[in-house]
Amino acid sequence: MGAAVARTLAEKAAIYAARLGRPLTVDSILVRDASKPREGIAPSLLTTDASLFLKPEVDIVVEMLGVENPSVDYMIAALQTGKAVVTANKEVMAKHGARLLSVAQENGAELLFEASVGGGIPIIAPLRRDLLANNISAISAIINGTTNYILTAMSREGADFGEALARAQALGYAEPDPTNDVEGEDARYKLAILASLAFRTPIDREAIHREGITKLTAKDFTYAAEFGYAIKLLALAGAQEGGVQARVHPALIPADAPLAKVDGVLNAVQVEGDLIGRVNFQGPGAGFPTVSAVIADILEAAQGIAGGGPVIRPLEQTVLPVLPISELVTRYYIRLTAKDQPGVLAQIASCLGDAEISIATVIQKETDQASKTAELVIMTHEAREASMQNALKAVANLEVVQEIGNFLRVEEQ
Repeated sequence: MGAAVARTLAEKAAIYAARLGRPLTVDSILVRDASKPREGIAPSLLTTDASLFLKPEVDIVVEMLGVENPSVDYMIAALQTGKAVVTANKEVMAKHGARLLSVAQENGAELLFEASVGGGIPIIAPLRRDLLANNISAISAIINGTTNYILTAMSREGADFGEALARAQALGYAEPDPTNDVEGEDARYKLAILASLAFRTPIDREAIHREGITKLTAKDFTYAAEFGYAIKLLALAGAQEGGVQARVHPALIPADAPLAKVDGVLNAVQVEGDLIGRVNFQGPGAGFPTVSAVIADILEAAQGIAGGGPVIRPLEQTVLPVLPISELVTRYYIRLTAKDQPGVLAQIASCLGDAEISIATVIQKETDQASKTAELVIMTHEAREASMQNALKAVANLEVVQEIGNFLRVEEQ
């Protein structure tokens, strides 16, 4: 990706110079092996000496190593010398964003990171500037193209998780080791960045509840559709009394909701503010859209330098805790297998009732005559997460329940 940025800067040098009123020149490119040829890049630009980026004539440092270390050290060193830094590194921004922004402000430098979330979707800049007049109340997002492609295949084609993942890998949408994507870690990094900007407070990535998509089956999509819902891996953050509720997990959302219609490798971010209401940002989240976002940040940094100073950046106003998932109140979907005999539903309902959870709908699906079991799908009314978890344990311990196949939250968008 870094090579694509360098090539684009070279190919469009005249266009960018006209827009800026001055030339934008690549000084040097840090690589592990300077002897390895890179197509479209002059060998004289390649170096293994990171100190070259701190020399006075360099105005903008672009970090695209994609790792935590030594990237964060390079970025801090550049900011401390007053240089603008552009990065696409979601891990660094999720873990060290508050510190980097502080160093940038202390040294009159600019830190731009649009490409760290959503690729080509312009969301970081709106949160930092255009929506700054708003009190943001909620963010709902689909911010991992790999998982969205997999879930789309499972929904449209009835594919199971393993089959959909294999197809995503064959097409290059999923890595050979897809763990960070399918377990929700990539989305958690990005949500930490978005929530920190939206609520103007450092959000600890580790405090964000995370669940992946590996337990989903084709039948979950079939049953969800019967209830009028789609299933998406959502990154959610909302301001509540006493803190911020932030979580990443698959969820049922109404089939007519805007996010339910975001399919394939597309990403989308929905923001709710007190002045602007609800706004949606949607677009591709990887590949050349990321190159576009990086170069847009480079041009913005260059314009700031030409104009005599950096653009507005968010300031930390208060520190808000991330509330535990146990405090969440929402509706739930439960799929379980139980003995096909009288009184089973009454026992399950009793466990839920003891936890003050009421059933909205229950449907008996597949029946296995050989094992004398039946699959039940239950939709609840709103309940507290802590109560639901206790009820699930009680249900799982019932002698008549064979297994709880899946448990999903319902988000009424």
